[in-house]
Amino acid sequence: MKLQDKVVVVTGAGSGMGRELALQLLKRGANVAGIDVNPAALQETAAKASAGERFASFVVNVAERAAVEALPAQVIERFGRVDGIINNAGIIQPFVRFKDLEWAAIERVMAVNFWGTLTMVRAFLPRLLDRPIAHIVNISSMGGFLPVPGQSLYGASKAAVKLLTEALHSELVDTPVRVTVVFPGAIATNIAANSGVTMSMSADDAKKSSIKMTPADRAVEIILDGVEADAYRVLVGSDAKLMDALCRLDPRRAAGFIQRQMRELLAR
Repeated sequence: MKLQDKVVVVTGAGSGMGRELALQLLKRGANVAGIDVNPAALQETAAKASAGERFASFVVNVAERAAVEALPAQVIERFGRVDGIINNAGIIQPFVRFKDLEWAAIERVMAVNFWGTLTMVRAFLPRLLDRPIAHIVNISSMGGFLPVPGQSLYGASKAAVKLLTEALHSELVDTPVRVTVVFPGAIATNIAANSGVTMSMSADDAKKSSIKMTPADRAVEIILDGVEADAYRVLVGSDAKLMDALCRLDPRRAAGFIQRQMRELLAR
């Protein structure tokens, strides 16, 4: 779907990759409905965008079903239509093993990452089906196809997003709605802070790590190029591409490689 003059809803638009998605969508000529739970963060995105009437803020927690179900009417009242949604909002879990993960953290991760995505799709799909061309973009993760110790529930939530998105693609193949699933690798954003997770890795540790992060602006450029090409799946970052290939060739070896990378972090 070409983005020029389209109306696109972006969740998590207050910071990180969501903010960058909003800014680059606007640069490509789209109108953006920015969704975030943090009103101050949304105001900052709006200020950075300087896009006037082409950007609108909606303070919504995607984990609250009633609020999400009210969104399509609000967006259409503001813009007259909706052509696409990008389900970007997501959080990670504390870096602990499954046995040490509290139920509250389990429920929160699933509520935002999986149920938030599902509810957004359920709410907007009827409106998207009425458009001549429309697009659903769901952000999964490299952790959605590759097990990451210390992020077991995050990975499970993103694996659920992966399969939901692929199933939607199959169900909607004969409709005007295109569907893309995105698998980012390590992206340089503030997702840990926004998730309320304290990182024990220092700045020096991060520089020494063999896991190289993709800048958020480059990640978003790859994602939006994929949307405009109606891509089935988009891999973001050399790490995601490498691990995708290794997982297909030797899943156990791929899991072992990541386990070794995470061993020191989990030991702290």
